[in-house]
Amino acid sequence: MAIDLIVVHSISLPPGEYGGDAIERFFQNQLDKNQHPYFEEIHQMQVSAHLLIKRSGEIVQFVPFNERAWHAGQSDFQGRGCCNDFSIGIELEGTDSDVFEEAQYQQLADLIRALQSTYPAIADHVTGHSDIAPGRKTDPGTGFDWEKLQRYINAQS
Repeated sequence: MAIDLIVVHSISLPPGEYGGDAIERFFQNQLDKNQHPYFEEIHQMQVSAHLLIKRSGEIVQFVPFNERAWHAGQSDFQGRGCCNDFSIGIELEGTDSDVFEEAQYQQLADLIRALQSTYPAIADHVTGHSDIAPGRKTDPGTGFDWEKLQRYINAQS
């Protein structure tokens, strides 16, 4: 199926904490349930994203863009379900309420422009997890500034 959507997410592990390698271990199914009480709840979940953008702007890729990642769950975009089938999932290290870092916006804008060049069907199809799974998901949340992201994308065009 043609890739024509980018889904922006946010994640921090443990919730509200930044740094460390827990997110990477989680997406690689290597999270130690004994390292934090919250990890006991999620360590058996099998989820993945294509990319993670850390607070520093560092990018970590987990899944090739042309392969399905398991980031969207039960979802719908413009009447099409199963968004994992046709989307690229990009996780930002953050929470639903914290402000994201400038380096994250810069990297995300660069990635979106590159992905739009490679996958022209994406065009303006960039959305949040909360938009494709309303009532179930809230990320990237109120701390994410969509207008700022658009300014970064436009400034680099």
